[in-house]
Amino acid sequence: MSFFIEVLLGGLLAGSMYSLVAIGFVLIFKASGVFNFAQGSMVLFSALSFVTLLERGLPFWAALLATLLLMVILGVSIERFVLRPLVNRPPITLFMATLGLSVVLEGLAQALFGSQVHGLDLGVEDMPMAFGSVSLSKLDVVAAATAGSLVLVLALVSSRTRFGLALRAVADDPLAALAIGVDLRRVWAVVWALAGAVGLVAGLLWGARLGVQFSLSLIVLKALPVLIIGGFSSVTGTIVGGLLIGSSEKLAEVYIGPTLGGGVENWFPYLLALLFLLVKPTGLFGEAQVERV
Repeated sequence: MSFFIEVLLGGLLAGSMYSLVAIGFVLIFKASGVFNFAQGSMVLFSALSFVTLLERGLPFWAALLATLLLMVILGVSIERFVLRPLVNRPPITLFMATLGLSVVLEGLAQALFGSQVHGLDLGVEDMPMAFGSVSLSKLDVVAAATAGSLVLVLALVSSRTRFGLALRAVADDPLAALAIGVDLRRVWAVVWALAGAVGLVAGLLWGARLGVQFSLSLIVLKALPVLIIGGFSSVTGTIVGGLLIGSSEKLAEVYIGPTLGGGVENWFPYLLALLFLLVKPTGLFGEAQVERV
């Protein structure tokens, strides 16, 4: 039983970090209906920027603030110069724009920072911590606590603040929100700035865990099952979806993996997401699209 609990808790810790990546998608999708495929590249770009500033001698907090400012400027610039001119275009056009943006950001990151792998030390040792008979990685615990706290804060902002109300109004009906005085451009700019900040936190946590390398941008693929299960328009759904994906993939790897030869955690989340698409396409907390015909 203690081994089962240890595996389950390890999966929940990983799931909270998946939620952190997924929430960047949800914020943008709620505000503009755009699936931002460049979110993974923003995670990579932020991590490379931060670790490069550290290696060039900036103190930790100075590098953190400088990278945060850079990511906010990047997010606002993407909204202003890439997405805003494409307003009212077909969804596939917006998706292809973010896909192209992803390639551009990765190329820009390689040109500016090189392609070598960087180690990232956040001052937390990756050593086991004992909780009774259960042992967990200290780095995973701190990273999951940070990710979970940020996701909860963003969920509260979305549901309890004036900006959250404006965001929900824009998500429900942009034209009606505009008619009652909501500044759509301001909402979009703030959301993309938040997505840049979330990308920074995700980049630091995943970079400390996996190393800062170009494969870091592929962490976006782990967020897709989270979004499908939780719902593309629900901040709460990212929390539930992330915990479900994290725990199920670890349990499947431990208890089903030996029978199938291992590697189950790489594809099990997508199988789970496929089942949700067949049974509940909008996810647990997603809203069904209603259109007049």
